[in-house]
Amino acid sequence: MIAGHAAPFPRAGLATPHYLASAAGAAVLARGGNAIDAIVGANLALGVVAPYYCGYGGDIFAIVWDGELHGYLGSGRAPAAATIDAVRDALAGTPLLIGPHSVTVPGAVAGWFDLLDRWGTMSFGDLAADAVRYARDGFRLTPLGAAAAQGFTRFYRDFPEWQAVYGGLEVGDTLRQEPLARLIELLAHDGPDAYYRGPVADDLVASLAGYGGFMTADDLAAHAGESCDPLRAAYRDVEIAELPPPTQGATVLEIMRILDGFDFATMSPADRTHVVIEAVKIGLRDRDDHISDPAAMVIDPRALFGDDWVAQRRDDIDLSRAQVPQPGHPQRGGTAYLCAADGDGLLVSLIQSNFLSFGSGVHVPEWGINLNNRGSSFALDPERINALAPGKRPMHTLIPAMVLRQGAPSLVFGSMGGDAQAQVHAQVLSSIIDDDADPQAAISAPRWRVEPFDWRVRMEASIDATVREELVARGHDVVEVSDLDTGMGHAHAIHVDVEGYRVATDPRAEGAAVGL
Repeated sequence: MIAGHAAPFPRAGLATPHYLASAAGAAVLARGGNAIDAIVGANLALGVVAPYYCGYGGDIFAIVWDGELHGYLGSGRAPAAATIDAVRDALAGTPLLIGPHSVTVPGAVAGWFDLLDRWGTMSFGDLAADAVRYARDGFRLTPLGAAAAQGFTRFYRDFPEWQAVYGGLEVGDTLRQEPLARLIELLAHDGPDAYYRGPVADDLVASLAGYGGFMTADDLAAHAGESCDPLRAAYRDVEIAELPPPTQGATVLEIMRILDGFDFATMSPADRTHVVIEAVKIGLRDRDDHISDPAAMVIDPRALFGDDWVAQRRDDIDLSRAQVPQPGHPQRGGTAYLCAADGDGLLVSLIQSNFLSFGSGVHVPEWGINLNNRGSSFALDPERINALAPGKRPMHTLIPAMVLRQGAPSLVFGSMGGDAQAQVHAQVLSSIIDDDADPQAAISAPRWRVEPFDWRVRMEASIDATVREELVARGHDVVEVSDLDTGMGHAHAIHVDVEGYRVATDPRAEGAAVGL
């Protein structure tokens, strides 16, 4: 790939945040698989080689284009016994961040099978070959992988099963995960029932119970993914598609609709950056006030990017001064975004997550599963819209996206990054749409992120010093971070044009843009 330019492929393309997962997806495409086959094969491998982003104990979300737009919500629910009072008593004053009470029912395994059942052309077992090989034979740990293992060793100090597999790993170490290889082979043979109703479910419940968790076999057996219609909103001369709640897709659309009222061509870089930051603050604040499991919401999510709402929020932006909203509820990230396209025009934008790095810290040793900590998104304040409740889905930061021009997709796009995700969408999409930037240049460009717990703005070092100075003068609390900071998200994209596909991958990750 040429720096600053997306890699061109005439027939098919794929991008992931780890080169081995990209290689697995490319191998599927080379064997004649379609975009869904390729992205599932890549995701199965990614859950093995990057267990600090995603895996077999996490959730999954996707937008698919097959001539029409389709959405998939693979979000698990809180256990039926997980009331606020019960969880508070169990936590005994500690935060709801990791541990057994942060685990919701994993949705990824069902999601892989659901996507393949609807659009796939190859079997799960055929697609899982590389994942099994990486798990059983091992692979060499990358710098980001080693940094995750070392950085979280103390964080997961109270979870010996996790420590036995990942504690103390260093760059270049060979990581072998034989139990995970056996899990993948079992899924290939018996399908998702083995996970949600069979031996895996039994061991998963037992592992959680060993730490005092509330999840039962009935909670797992009740899981089902959901098909949905993506939300859409106009921005300039295109339409942006995002997923509905429980994701924060409406937040991106609100931000972009606010920005649609400003003429960036007439604004200085500092003015433009200020406006985008302020719109992000508004979007994140409204997200925390209004978005959760749709069954618990009191407003239609489309209202958040409706004309009246957006006009009012736009008027709240002071062009000369930073606003300091009430602190929000931070959402940490440990997620992987993938995208794929094939020669028949099938496109998929997919995101899969443990939430925080390896997730809850609860590791199921019989099957090599790191269970998510998605439940830490819940608030323990019953007055909050995203308050914990039995059988409820938490608000998700996971937001795969597409951009349509004249009714047809022109960009498949997304990013990992927790609270950074909506902000990366705003920055990268604006660069591509407003400035006609090459997708690779837009993704590689220096970024910033706002922290909703204190509204501090973290900026990569190569952002123009004059912009930083002018933002500080307007009252922004700016902190400089290193370039290509992983906290700025890992974005990937596929641009669709008449000559095929142009694929971009984030230099903040260790991925690859591949294709045919």
